[in-house]
Amino acid sequence: MQSAELLTFLEQKRALFLTGGAGVGKTTLTRGLIALLERDAKKVARLASTGMAATLLGGQTLHSFFDLGICDNLEALERQGKLPLSKKLHKLIASMECIIIDEISMVSAEVLEMIRYRLLQAGFSGMILAVGDFLQLPPVVRGGSVRFAFESESWGRFGFETITLRTVYRTSDEAFVRLLDAVRFCRIDQEEEAFLDRLVAPLPEDLRTYTLLFGRNDSARAHNEAQLELIDAPEVRYAAQVIRHEPTCKDAEIERFFDDARVERLLRLKVGAPVLFTRNAWNYYNGERAVVVKCEPNALHVCKENGSVIKVEATQTPKTLWKEVSEGGKKELREVALFTLVQLPLQLAFAITIHKSQGMSLLDLIVDTSEIFAPSQFYVGLSRAITPSRLILTPPPRAWSRLAFVHPKALEFVRLTCAPM
Repeated sequence: MQSAELLTFLEQKRALFLTGGAGVGKTTLTRGLIALLERDAKKVARLASTGMAATLLGGQTLHSFFDLGICDNLEALERQGKLPLSKKLHKLIASMECIIIDEISMVSAEVLEMIRYRLLQAGFSGMILAVGDFLQLPPVVRGGSVRFAFESESWGRFGFETITLRTVYRTSDEAFVRLLDAVRFCRIDQEEEAFLDRLVAPLPEDLRTYTLLFGRNDSARAHNEAQLELIDAPEVRYAAQVIRHEPTCKDAEIERFFDDARVERLLRLKVGAPVLFTRNAWNYYNGERAVVVKCEPNALHVCKENGSVIKVEATQTPKTLWKEVSEGGKKELREVALFTLVQLPLQLAFAITIHKSQGMSLLDLIVDTSEIFAPSQFYVGLSRAITPSRLILTPPPRAWSRLAFVHPKALEFVRLTCAPM
């Protein structure tokens, strides 16, 4: 499917749910759709449940855009006095011609109810695209049981038409694609167990050429620091620059955005250190690996897997919001930058968390199976790999079938709803 075809479907149906497993091109297709809409001067709200997912799409969180504060349901919205819709927010929502909700699997039923309430308040009549895979990371809830977006009454009210992408582009290994599909749907039989067993191997003595995927932040941070210390070269530090465009932006918001945007506050590197690109550009992609060969005050030279050496300079990552601006005597809503982070689009490649690896395609990968604790987490980690020939699994702490678990409600929904198209 091409982005133009997706746009045609969206214009006809008005509400679409774009889904499929990891590596099928959901993000690429969505970005292409956004480019087509914005080329025609359409106002597009690029939204997601988490800050990291929103930043990867170049947008905002759902809570920020819809002014939901810290509320996680309509009752809380009423208690906080945020139920009424301000004129400013009414105008913003009503002006949108398309609202995109990325990583819909992480949006709870209660949050979707609040979103629909806001849309009804504003008389929204545009298009809605929900993107994601309910067999990946589920909503994060504070106590109580998980209720997915599809469990809310609003899901049916929106009337989503489902488009399921099937072709996996991240890997060309057909046997590995079948394994990933089996893990995604928790169908771990003898054949899959044997395949996963073959991926288990002792850790190599030299870990510099591998990226370890951990379940927890502390483990990834400790491994990066320990491995960097082993490189016999002077350490070079690159501090991120913060450009404030609005004096009202708060320090706490800037600090939170560093994590959301996967921008290093202080990037510590050495010549010989492996790095991962955290952005896409014409000469590198998100998750591509390289090795530092030369450090300059404001740039780096890195050698990629194919042997080519490229110069990497700092990129700008803006935090945006919609704001009414005056131009030529007319007021118009525009997406403007609140502040901008300027930093090299890199991070140390020794380790990264499974959560922060979302959207990445990784070579020479080791998945630490000892920290798998969330539904679909094992699948997300496994599916970052480009090829099983360069993938190592640590010995599992329990049976593979117990690592490859998913929430039963999500499994039933996908089986019943997400037919191929």
